Formats: sequence, C-alpha cells, structure tokens
Amino acid sequence: MITIIQLVSIAIALLAFGMAFWLYTWVKAQPAGNSKVEHIGSYIQRGANTFLRREYTILACFTGIVALAILLFIPTPIWNGALDNVIMAVSFLAGAAFSALAGKVGIQVATIANRKAATASQTGIKFAFLAGFRGGAVMGMAVVGTSLLGVTLVLMITNDATAILGFSFGASSLALFAKAGGGIFTKTADISADLVGKVELGIPEDDPRNPAVIADNVGDNVGDVAGMGADLFDSNVASMAAALVMGISLDAGTSTKNVSTVFCFAALGLLASIIGVGTAKMGKSDNPNHALNSSTYVTTTLYIVFTALATQLLGISWRLWTAAIIGLGVGTIIGIASDYFTNDEKHPVHHVAKASKNGPAFTILGGASYGFLSVFPSMAGIAAAALAAYLVCDPLGPGYAMFGISMAAVGMLSIVGMIISNDAYGPIVDNARGLVEMANLGDKALAITDSLDSAGNTVKAVTKGFAIAAAGLTVIALLGAFMTEVNEAAEALGMGEQFLSGFDIMNPYVFFGLLVGAAIPAVFSAMLILGVDRNAQRMIAEIHRQFKTIKGLKEGVEGVVPEYDRCIDIATVGALKELIPAGLMAIIATLLVGFIGGVQAIGGFLAGNIVSGLLLALFMSNSGGLWDNTKKYIESGNFGGRGSDAHKAAVVGDTVGDPFKDTAGPSINTQITVVSLVSSLMSTVFLTTSLF
Repeated sequence: MITIIQLVSIAIALLAFGMAFWLYTWVKAQPAGNSKVEHIGSYIQRGANTFLRREYTILACFTGIVALAILLFIPTPIWNGALDNVIMAVSFLAGAAFSALAGKVGIQVATIANRKAATASQTGIKFAFLAGFRGGAVMGMAVVGTSLLGVTLVLMITNDATAILGFSFGASSLALFAKAGGGIFTKTADISADLVGKVELGIPEDDPRNPAVIADNVGDNVGDVAGMGADLFDSNVASMAAALVMGISLDAGTSTKNVSTVFCFAALGLLASIIGVGTAKMGKSDNPNHALNSSTYVTTTLYIVFTALATQLLGISWRLWTAAIIGLGVGTIIGIASDYFTNDEKHPVHHVAKASKNGPAFTILGGASYGFLSVFPSMAGIAAAALAAYLVCDPLGPGYAMFGISMAAVGMLSIVGMIISNDAYGPIVDNARGLVEMANLGDKALAITDSLDSAGNTVKAVTKGFAIAAAGLTVIALLGAFMTEVNEAAEALGMGEQFLSGFDIMNPYVFFGLLVGAAIPAVFSAMLILGVDRNAQRMIAEIHRQFKTIKGLKEGVEGVVPEYDRCIDIATVGALKELIPAGLMAIIATLLVGFIGGVQAIGGFLAGNIVSGLLLALFMSNSGGLWDNTKKYIESGNFGGRGSDAHKAAVVGDTVGDPFKDTAGPSINTQITVVSLVSSLMSTVFLTTSLF
C-alpha cells in the first residue's frame, strides 16, 4: 500500500505544480501597467533578484561546507562505512536546493503580481484581489508541492528514516539564513524609510522622493515572500520528517501502515489546498477579508472530509485521525487569538492607538503588554494540542503517544498551501499599494489597494501565529524523533532497547541543558535585532546625505530622482554580513552542549529552547503586528490621523515592532527546528562521545 500512496503523493505534488503554472500564466496575462508602474516595478524586481542571487551564493558556500562535514562524520565517521554518509550529504543538499527553488519561484511571481495588482486597481477591486492572491498562491503551491515531492522521493530512493532528517536539515538550514537575511534586509529599509520619511519629514509612506522606498518594497519580497516561504517549507518538511521517523520505528519492518498514514494525510492536505485556492474570489460584498477567509474554510472542510474518508477506506486508526484534526483545530484557534491582538478592528489596537496620543512610551508599554498577554492562549493551545494528541493515541501501544503529537503537527500543517498563499498575498498587495502611490494612479486605485493591504496585514498576523504554533508542535514531535534516534543507536550499540524514556529535570545534565537551551533564543534574537539596528543606522545616514546633496529632491522637483540603488546596496551588504553569525551561534551551542553533557543534556537543551523560543516568537510576532496596525489605524483618520502626535508615536512603536515581527520572531521558529534536527543527526555521536 505504501508504494501506491507514495505514487499518489507524487501525482498530487505534480498537480500542485500544474496549478502553480496555470496561476502564474494567468497573473502574467493580466494587463500591463503604464510606463511608470513598469519602470518602478522593474526596480523592485531587479533589487529582489540581486539580493537573492547574492544571498544564495553565500548560502551555497555554507551548505557545501556543512555537506562536507556531514559526508565525513554523520551518521558515523566515513571510515566506518561511506554509503550512509553519502546518502545523508546528498539528502541535505537536496533539502537546501528544494527550499531555494521554492523561494526563487515565489520572488519571480510576486514581483510580477505586484504590478498587475496595481494596474488592476484602476478598474476595480476584484481583479486586483485575484492578481494579488493568485500571485501568492503560486508560492503556496510551489512550496508544498516541492516539500511533499522531496520527502516522498528521498524515502522511496533511500528507504532510510535518517536520510529524511538530513533532507529536513537542508531545508531548515537554508530557511534559517534566508529568513534571517531577508528579515534584516526588509526591516533595515522599512525602519529607515519610516523614521526619515514619516517622522522627520512628514511625507507619505511610499513617496518616491524617499531614497529608501524601493529598498522597502524589495524587502517585502525577500523577507515576507522568499523568507516566509522558506520558513513554512521548513516546518512542513520537519513535521513530516518527525512523523516518518517515528512511524518507521513503530512499523519496525513488519508493516507500512503508519508511514502510509503520514503520506496520505499530507497529500490530502495539499489536494484540499489546491481546490481551496481555486475557489478564492471576491463576492458581492467586495470584502477581501471575506474572500481570504472563505477559501481557508473551504480548504479546512475538505481536508476533514477527505481524511475521514481515507481513514475509513484504508483502515487507518480513528485515533490518529483525531490527533490530526486536533492539530488543525488548535492551529485555527491560535490564528484567531493572534487576530484578536493585532486586528485594527479589535480593542487592543484601539487602546494602544489612544495611548499613543500621550507619546511613544505609552505606545511601547501598551504594545509590549498586549504582546505578552497574547502568548498565553497560543502557548496553552499548543500545550493542549500536544496533551490531547498524546492521550488520544496512547492506547494504541508503546510509542504511539509521541507519534500522535507528530500527527497533530502534520494535521496543523495540512493546509499550509492555503496558509502560504494567504501570507504571500500580503507583501504583493503592499507592493501594489506602493506602486499606485509612486505612479500617481489616482485616489480610487489607492483606496482599493489600501483595502487589499489592510486585509493582507490582518491575514499576515494570523499566518505568523499559525506558523509559530505549527513550529511548536513540530519541534515537540522532533523531540520524540530525537529520542527514537537515540534509542535505536543505543540498541545497535548494545546499551538497551529503551535507553531514553524521558528527561528528568532533577538530573543535573538535563537541567544544565535546559538553562542553556532557554537562553539561546534570546541571544539569537538580540543578534538579529542588533543587525537591523546597525544596518538601519547606515541607511538613515545615506538618506540624510541624499536629501542634503541632491538639489530639489526634498522639494519634489520634476525629474529629480533619488539614488535608490545606494539604499538597496546598503540593505543587501548589511543583511548578508549579519545573517550567518546568529545561526552559527545556535548550531555551535547545540554541539557544545551535546559534547559536554551527552544525550541527557541535549534533551534538556531542546526542551528549554522550545519553551523559551515559542514564548519569545509569539510575543515579538504579536506585539509587532499590533504596533504595525496601530500605526495604520491612526493613519486611517483616528486620533488625529497622519502627522499628529499620536501618529508619530505609533510610527516609533512600529519601528520597534518591525524587527520583532519580521526578523527575530519568525526566525526563532526555524532556529528551534535547526537545533532539533542537528541533535537528531548527531544523536549517535552525542551518545558515544561526551565530556561527562
């Protein structure tokens, strides 16, 4: 049965590619804009591709070095047998390559869709919405199709659970640096453009006089399209990898029922997303929020029905189905919680906007407080999902409780194709709004793109909360995969069948790892935010230089154009300089803890890293989203509107929140996944080689 389901998975992945190609050709066939739209759009496209090319060149060198290290030492030193090491190194490179390809596809279509959406906004909201959404859906279909195809092929070719972890490590490594690099780039430009443009000069957000405005639009693509796509590609692959490692161990060569279940549920999730994407359109209400939500509801409903039918027809345990649906339901609840704390129609944003009248200190205090409050429902939801899935599947037998948690993660990520489509829609329509303003396409087009952008901001907050929650369940499942890998290695070395059954925090090795692991996300976040800080200061100095030395720029004299490329270059060089150290720090810390305290210390390290990382990621994502929408709420005419004291205070809050929500916060997800995978891949080494 497993071969048939794997072939069906490949067929559905190819169907997703076909859907992506159709969506791409539809977007490309939409009417082109006027010469100004096309000219500015080409600036954005060229800047995004230049950054991606330079980033991928650096990451190619990094992945090459890591692949060589894997070839020599993982899973065992190469002189003990070369074949497994070769398989692992090739799987790692394949994971990195597939992730890079998905990011490139997303950038390619997003930088076309933004122009099409801007042009369509002159005639009405329906086609402008479709251009933005279908452009984002190309990314959704490409990312999930690629991840499903990659994992299926790796297992079919190697029949090795550890090779799947290698593939996942490749995807996670590239995602970690792509998200960090893209986040540093985009927030460098965003902060610089806002502080000089809005606060100092009082000019609009996308005023073409601002030298950082093109870099800001480029950043939306490299950070929120390529970066977030890589992040969710990584989470999707990691959830499947963790479930498959445990499923293969449970099947123990006597059956394939658990591995078949993982592939079946993942493939049906992609099929439901394909259909859901096809149903997305504007209704009579002309409400983009309603259109985005309705397609998500269609996808979720179809997934529940499809998996229930498969469970009945294929004899899958209903307990495993229940675990998957628990994950899906909790993901939805966490998205709703994130929406409450960040939506500009809800009380928290209104409260912080009102407080902003009294200065930026109150903006920061209010946003930080609501950010911390927002952590509880999401953390409690993740905990409840893990506990419920554990208890539901525990009666199935030894090992099934942790497998149930991994199935909850698979269930939560089942509709990730739709989630990525919604998420990528956000930066596309944000760019479209900028193009409308810079090209002077009129008040009607600006009002339409403002409406689309507002929906994009709301849905981005929901998808970020969803991504963090999915990462939370995934890394709990990866902790189970780590225990499975250690126990299999211990059994092979004659140390007993159940070497690890849990981690006692009163064990000094576990407690040592727990404290170190809890500190890593804070240090990681600080390094990324300081990177944005240093880079933004360089760009602000460049903006000031241009306004001082280019005659007529500040006054908007006809024909006077800023040196946009200088700002793009500053953001690019700074981001590439800052992206490697933070990721390396997390990986090196994992290796040091493992070599000092062994597998017990690594268990504590992962537990501390997961709890601390999820808390910080949720806090930064939601507080940043709240500050962003507070600014937009005031700009829409509330509490004095643009240029008021409340507006200036809200811009300061948004400036603090930018690296929170778009650089450090989302990158922590991937950092947790990377250290979890490093731990699993190094499990045999940590088991046999540690200082104590």
